[in-house]
Amino acid sequence: MTETRTDFCIVGGGPAGLTLALLLLRSGARVTVVEKLRSLEREYRGEILQPGGQRLLDALGVLKGARARGCHEHDRFLLEEKGRILINGDYRRLPGPFNCLLSIPQRHILEELLEQCSRYPGFAHLGSARCSALISDTRQRVRGILGRGPDGDLMVHAHCVIGADGRYSKVRQLAGVGYDRFEDFDQDVLWFKLTSEGPVPSDVRIFRAGGNPVLAYASHPGHLQIGWTLPHGRYKELAAQGLDHIKARLGAAVPDQAERIDAEITSFRDLSLLDVFSGVAREWTRPGLLLIGDSAHTHGPIGAQGINLAIQDAVAAHPALLSSLHGGEDGSEPLRRYVTGRRRDVQRIMKIQAMQGKMMLSAGGLASVVRPKMAAVVSRTPAYRAVLDRLAFGNREIVVREELFRPAAAT
Repeated sequence: MTETRTDFCIVGGGPAGLTLALLLLRSGARVTVVEKLRSLEREYRGEILQPGGQRLLDALGVLKGARARGCHEHDRFLLEEKGRILINGDYRRLPGPFNCLLSIPQRHILEELLEQCSRYPGFAHLGSARCSALISDTRQRVRGILGRGPDGDLMVHAHCVIGADGRYSKVRQLAGVGYDRFEDFDQDVLWFKLTSEGPVPSDVRIFRAGGNPVLAYASHPGHLQIGWTLPHGRYKELAAQGLDHIKARLGAAVPDQAERIDAEITSFRDLSLLDVFSGVAREWTRPGLLLIGDSAHTHGPIGAQGINLAIQDAVAAHPALLSSLHGGEDGSEPLRRYVTGRRRDVQRIMKIQAMQGKMMLSAGGLASVVRPKMAAVVSRTPAYRAVLDRLAFGNREIVVREELFRPAAAT
């Protein structure tokens, strides 16, 4: 068995985990990241980065390098119905410099984060490794993890274990933390990519041309990413009718792309189903344990909040974790204060997302007629501008605490 001693063991090497790792490393802490996946590919996940996330990654010195790997800027978020724009979320009217939606492969952000983390001698990245148990002391304080990697069993001793391992968090499960799942959207999303030629579209769109609403935006390097919404739990029934049936339905939903759909979707592997739901862990912290990102709170795709909130979680948790490390044997109080404030932020966003889902994705019945029209009216009010600002920037008081960094820590 391989044993490692560290200050913080982060389970999950996604945006939340690696952002937090870099913050802690720059503050002189030792960090071990345990990641189950072999590569940094994150297909069909969190490719839209809101201005708030861009601002924080820029302050951390990560955004420039991530952008250089390839991305697309989008000017607006549009809700359309039969050629009529119901909602025009114009991001260029927001205060700069990060007044756009950024379509960027998650891999590009993770590559830059991992490259910068690797410059620190206190960093260890255990790839292709899975957490199988939590280590606790006689007082039930979490003291580390047990797991298995490519070279066999491993044990990581840590002051605190951070679960950043996604919506189906293994850490949350091992800790026995309850989770409340909410079916706010009553929709699943079938994602697929098509090749795209010519000028890059500058809008993120949800269009309602009849039938189920469709999400679409340009994805780097030269693709159009499309999400076809369908009633929750109906995909198996559709798939049972064969790939040609699904392609016909997709072609009818996105008629201007029907030829490409027919040519480029050649197997079920070209499609990815996202089970759309929101949810919240009943506890985000226990002595020696903290949950962040999707492990603590899960969000649907409307409003592009998942990666944004994950990065904000990491930045907000950074000073709390340092206080915990240097605050004595327990050190739980700083984490409890972090959770109290962060829950309020997340609850605000979840309420907005639930409202957006009902207004934008309603399909069938009177609601599919009335709610989009209500959305069009609301979008012209000052209240909507406040909502757009909240979606774009989140809690503006969350800032990178550069005064906690130790400049000489890198090698």
